[in-house]
Amino acid sequence: MKRTWSTIFFCLLGLQLALAQTQPNIVYIICDDLGYGDIQFLNPEKGKILTPRVDALASEAMTFTDAHSASAVCTPSRYAILTGRYNWRTRLQAGVLTGGVDPLIAQDLTTVPKMLKKAGYTTAAIGKWHLGFDYVDDKGNSYELYEGKKMIGAPIGATVPNGPISRGFDSYIGFHHSRDMQTVVKDDKVIDKMPPIQMLQFLGDQAEDYITKATPKNEPFFMYLALNSPHSPVVPSEAWQGKSGMGDYADFVMETDDVVGRVLDALEKNGIADNTLVFFTSDNGCSEPVSKAKQLEKNYGHYPSADFRGYKSDIWEGGHRIPFIVKWPGVIEPGTTNNQLICQTNLMATTAQIAGVALDDSTGVDSYSILPMLKNRKTKTDYKLVVHHSINGKFSIRNKKWKLELTPGSGGWSNPKDNKAIEIGLPAIQLYNMQKDPGETKNLSEKHPKLVEKLTVELVRIVENGRTTSGTAQANDVTVDIFKNKASKQDTAH
Repeated sequence: MKRTWSTIFFCLLGLQLALAQTQPNIVYIICDDLGYGDIQFLNPEKGKILTPRVDALASEAMTFTDAHSASAVCTPSRYAILTGRYNWRTRLQAGVLTGGVDPLIAQDLTTVPKMLKKAGYTTAAIGKWHLGFDYVDDKGNSYELYEGKKMIGAPIGATVPNGPISRGFDSYIGFHHSRDMQTVVKDDKVIDKMPPIQMLQFLGDQAEDYITKATPKNEPFFMYLALNSPHSPVVPSEAWQGKSGMGDYADFVMETDDVVGRVLDALEKNGIADNTLVFFTSDNGCSEPVSKAKQLEKNYGHYPSADFRGYKSDIWEGGHRIPFIVKWPGVIEPGTTNNQLICQTNLMATTAQIAGVALDDSTGVDSYSILPMLKNRKTKTDYKLVVHHSINGKFSIRNKKWKLELTPGSGGWSNPKDNKAIEIGLPAIQLYNMQKDPGETKNLSEKHPKLVEKLTVELVRIVENGRTTSGTAQANDVTVDIFKNKASKQDTAH
């Protein structure tokens, strides 16, 4: 009997180890402010910036053409990516975080890296965090990060007690946000001061190094690579300056594309590309003032938002419709396109299902697994609702082809801004048929009042239930007002 149980035990152990070794590595590559139309594959007629590496990735992957970030700006969308929960359920009802503030992700909330560690994954974050942390000295006192209006950051040796390491990552190297990019943090310490022009290539180096060192361990890993580009400061390195012939922003997009290629090459060189699941995306749409989009359109015929209306910050599609390309050799059919509606909140439930982890009732409350879609692009699911959120905290709900926007203007920086829209008497609500009018040119709210009411009730339900998914109702962190009628100070913030 003892021998029998011993045999069973070692058989089960061997099976467990075999399963662990066949679990795919998971890589998130998240660009910063990369527009849907900045990828030439997605915008063949109006995309003039060369992106050969991402285009090649698309030929080996599934490309989603109706994918959305959870917000039109970066802090909230990153929160949603890592928690499977909409950002507006937190204290952050508009805008983004700066440095030296309490983390937006609660200490006890399950994140993607925490969840994957339960399945035996090692977890690494590389790059931009922008979810709040503090810098303290040896006595626990916070550093003053500004000298007047100038960001000086924390000194080398400062401690970060509540950064990525405290939210589920085994290792971290990167920076908090763009204005403090020169302050480089490794795990929980400030280790360097770096000119921003060096950051993109530095992150590429770190990703290559992590892949190379992780491969021999023969254990699944999760790498969260959050690039700093093409967000401001727009600083293409010397080797990429002038490459596009269209200005610094286009050069920076090309350099970003090349760094993505370096990461993919590292997977190939280390012989693990076939067992690695890669998600390539952006945190929100292109920033019009930073990219000088109007000049790109006029002078070069390049449209960073493709045929969609608006840019980063806006409730319109250009604010949150983003590139979303997924490669998983042997599972995903190469060169396929999927036009089903998805959101980046879905990443948590998807990776959980792939890793074999069951989410409890309070985890990933706005996350649906898209694994069935990845395995078969024709698979139909019950998932049909996405909530959009602008920098001003304005709400929108998408249900299949219909999109309701609870604001008269852009909800962000594009014209007409909310103040102006109210002033000139535009309807308080916008309704668009995204199937017939993806450019959001014809407001149908007055023509379909019952549909407006139905979608509004649906949005209220999602907000009040504390979740989009089925399950026990959850509490939001704060009271959420979806009917914001006053324009925000964020109207003029870039």
